Amino acid sequence: MNTLMETLELNPNNLNSSFQTEKWCGHEFLYKFHNFWFTQTYLNTTQIVLQNFKPLPTDIILASFPKTGTTWLKALLHSIIHRSPKAENPLIYNHPQELIPSLETNLYLQERISKIPELLSAKSPRILGTHIPYQIIGDVLSSSECKIVYVTRNPKDTLISLWHFVQKSKDVEEDPWELEVAVDQFCKGIVPFGPYYDHALAYREESIKSPQKVLFVTYEELKENPNNHVKRLAEFLGCPFEDDEEVEEVVKSCSFEILSNQEVNKSKELPNGFPLPYSSFFRKGEVGDNVNYLEERMIERIDDVTREKFHDIGFVYGI
Repeated sequence: MNTLMETLELNPNNLNSSFQTEKWCGHEFLYKFHNFWFTQTYLNTTQIVLQNFKPLPTDIILASFPKTGTTWLKALLHSIIHRSPKAENPLIYNHPQELIPSLETNLYLQERISKIPELLSAKSPRILGTHIPYQIIGDVLSSSECKIVYVTRNPKDTLISLWHFVQKSKDVEEDPWELEVAVDQFCKGIVPFGPYYDHALAYREESIKSPQKVLFVTYEELKENPNNHVKRLAEFLGCPFEDDEEVEEVVKSCSFEILSNQEVNKSKELPNGFPLPYSSFFRKGEVGDNVNYLEERMIERIDDVTREKFHDIGFVYGI
C-alpha cells in the first residue's frame, strides 16, 4: 500500500510542461503519454497501474478502446466464467462495470486505493478491464500467463458512440464537443486512449503472434453470430460449454434488450470513481448507426484514414 501512495505523490494533479497537451471538451485537456492521449485523471491512474499492477497467471484481461462493446463483453465474460442458475444471475442486480472493474478508470483511482486489496481478491480467475494501449501496458501483461480478450468496433460507430457518451456529461453543456470537431480529433487520434487505429492494431498484432494468449474479436462478428463467438471465447478461456443450451442462455441473458432493461442498468446513480451514471453505458448497440449522424464528407474522411491505417497493411476492416 505504501508503494501506491508513493506513486500518487510522484504523479501530482498539476502535470508539468513535459507533457504535450491538446484541448478536448468539457474544459478537459488531453495529455500525450507514449504517443497516446489521456485525460489528466487517467494519465495518473495509468501510471499507477504500470507501477503496481501484477497480473496473475489465471487473470483474464478484457482490453478495448472506449465505446467498442466493452460493457457487453464484460457481461459475456462474467457469464462464461462464473456460470450460475438463471434465477441467481448476478447481472440482474449488478452493473457489468462493477462485476468487472477497469484498472485505470475505476480501480486504481486515488479514492479507491485503500480498497484495492479487497477489490483484487476476487475468486480466481479474476476478470479485469483496461483501455490502456498494448504499446504501454504490454510489458505488464506479458509478465504473466494471463489471457487477453480484445474487442474492437467499426471506427465510425466507435466515434458516434463516444460522441453520444460524452454528451451526457454536464461539463459538455458548457463546453460542447461538436460533431465536426469530434470527427477531426478522432481522425487525428486526439481522443482519450487514442489514436484508435494504433490501439486496435497493436492488440491485433499480438493476437497473431500469440493466439494462445490474445483473442481479437470484432463487435460486428459478435453481433452477427453471438452463439459461435461465445463458444469461441469459452474455449479460448479454457472453460468450454457442454451443450448449446448453456450457450443460448448466456447469449440471451447478455443481450442488449435484457441488459438495458435491468433496473441496475437504468440507474442514474454514479459508479465509484466515474462521472457518468450507470444508465449512460447503454444506448443502442446497433451496427451502422453512424449513418444517422455523420455527413457523407465526414464518412469519407474517416474511411480515408481507415484505408490508410488498416487496409494498407492488410487488415480489411472498418468500411
